[in-house]
Amino acid sequence: MTDQVTDTEPAMEADIPGKPTSASRTTLSHIMTHNDTNLLGTVHGGVIMKLVDDAAGAVAGRHSGGPAVTASMDEMAFLEPVRVGDLVHVKAQVNWTGRTSMEVGVRVLAERWNESAPPTQVGSAYLVFAAVDADGKPRRVPPVLPETDRDRRRYQEAQIRRTHRLARRRAIRELREQRAAEGFEE
Repeated sequence: MTDQVTDTEPAMEADIPGKPTSASRTTLSHIMTHNDTNLLGTVHGGVIMKLVDDAAGAVAGRHSGGPAVTASMDEMAFLEPVRVGDLVHVKAQVNWTGRTSMEVGVRVLAERWNESAPPTQVGSAYLVFAAVDADGKPRRVPPVLPETDRDRRRYQEAQIRRTHRLARRRAIRELREQRAAEGFEE
C-alpha cells in the first residue's frame, strides 16, 4: 500500500478545513487475561500491537472522516512487560498529515486492575495510515492543527520520521535497481 500512496500528487479538490489534534484523540482500554499471554506468562507483543493498530485506526478514521488503512508501523517499542490482570490504556492521536496520509502516535500504559497506582508507560509506536474511499483509492485528509507545544513538537518530529521513511524507501529501491542491473536475482 505504501508504494501506491503518495502525498506529492497535485491537489484535485478544494482545500479541506483542518481539524485540531483533540478532535480525534482517543484512548482504548483493555484488561489482559490468560488468553493474551505467551509461554512466559506475559502478554504477547502481537496482542499489544493489535490494540495499538485498533486505537490508531480509530483515530485515523475519526480524523479523516472515513476509512483509513494501516500503511506502516514504525518504531514499535516495548518498554516493560504486560501481565495478566493489567489494565492497558492505548492513547493515540494524529501527529502529522500529508495529502492522503496521517502519522498516528501511540502510547501504551498499563496499571494493575485492582490498584490505584499511576499507570506505567509500557510501549509506544508510530503508524502511518492512508485514507481510502469506497473503492480503496487514496483520498484527501484534513490537515491536523496542533494545539499545544507538545502537539507542535510531535508534528515536527513526525516530519523528520516521514523524511527518514521516504529516504529509506528510496535508498532500498535504488539498491534493488542497481542489483537487478548487475544481474542479481532477488
